[in-house]
Amino acid sequence: MRFDPKLVRGDVPLLNRVINGRPITYLDSGASSLTPRPVIEAMDRYYQHHHANVHRGVYQTANEATAIYEGAREATARFLNAPGGSPEIVFTKNATESFNLLARSWGATFLGPGDVVLVSEMEHHANIVPWFQLRETHGVEVRFIPVGDDFRLDLSRVEEAMAGVKLVSVTAMSNVLGTINPVRALADLAHAHGALIAIDGAQSVAHLRTDLVDLDVDFLAFSAHKMLGPTGLGVFWAREELLRAMPPFLGGGGMIKDVSTDGFTPATGPSKFEAGTPPIAQAAGFAAALRYLDGLGMDNVAAHEHDLTVDALTRLATTFDGRVRVIGPDNGVERGGVISLDVEGVHPHDVAQVLDQFGVCVRPGHHCAKPLMKRFGLAATARASFGPYSLTSDTDVLLEALTHAVEMFA
Repeated sequence: MRFDPKLVRGDVPLLNRVINGRPITYLDSGASSLTPRPVIEAMDRYYQHHHANVHRGVYQTANEATAIYEGAREATARFLNAPGGSPEIVFTKNATESFNLLARSWGATFLGPGDVVLVSEMEHHANIVPWFQLRETHGVEVRFIPVGDDFRLDLSRVEEAMAGVKLVSVTAMSNVLGTINPVRALADLAHAHGALIAIDGAQSVAHLRTDLVDLDVDFLAFSAHKMLGPTGLGVFWAREELLRAMPPFLGGGGMIKDVSTDGFTPATGPSKFEAGTPPIAQAAGFAAALRYLDGLGMDNVAAHEHDLTVDALTRLATTFDGRVRVIGPDNGVERGGVISLDVEGVHPHDVAQVLDQFGVCVRPGHHCAKPLMKRFGLAATARASFGPYSLTSDTDVLLEALTHAVEMFA
């Protein structure tokens, strides 16, 4: 049964804001989703009643804090249907740190000159720059899957591109195009060639049901703040046997089993990668966000946002006489609720500033995807993106504001 997005809106305090005399129309969930009260309250409860450091204290609140933190790890494993359970879940600062962990730990250990990392032209910089850094330090080759004129991966020569590939690392859903990539098919391809596959789930995990057993991937990275959770917490998932073989990423407290004047022995399990005091309050909030999303049902979230996206694409195609172009698939097939707009003759920053006068929040810029922008001859786009609290009335205001922008710069 579908959820009522108006009830979700009632749980989100920020949607009560008035911007420039207009009710806020938040269309920037692709950058960061809004936070419902149960998430805020979970973090507040932690600070008011359970605040302590984790894993070492023996007093009651320390044990409670540890239970909250490790409970969030277990909740994340359940949400993803992680085959090895909570020992496969590592908490990081964000998805970017998760990719740096992958590159600096697994990549630096198992890749060398002549080995290839295959990414795509639609990747976020977080899934490009760490591999370029590894190219500089370890002689790894970075190869790109092209994006076709239909805004989808061009897999026509992918078999040829797989020569020497040790890792395929691609986004499940483009943060610019909204394109949903065929993750399972890419996993099968990678494994058939003896390679591993890493997935950028920053957009997909927040908006689609994610089952790691079904996807059969090897690594996954995403962030809590894009899925109704707090900032400052990311997730790095890897198969348990891969984590065991990876050396620590950071050194310090919490990630050791023993230290002497001769050296150190790292901890086992996720602790090996979680040096220092971890994001305990954020973990409490993230667990609440996962419970909230479970209550909505991820299939319902996907269906709701699909309907909004199809409606918006249809109206955008028939309203502006070609002056507003969607940079991404023009239909709802294998597509998420990210809509990048190119307004003829108007810089995206100017578009966003005009929209702000109507209380509309969109994101102008290159969206940390410069190779993709260059592929389509763009410097930037103005990006609107939906969440479970979004309504068709948000699209009404978006089109009203866009009409004003087009007329202003005509």
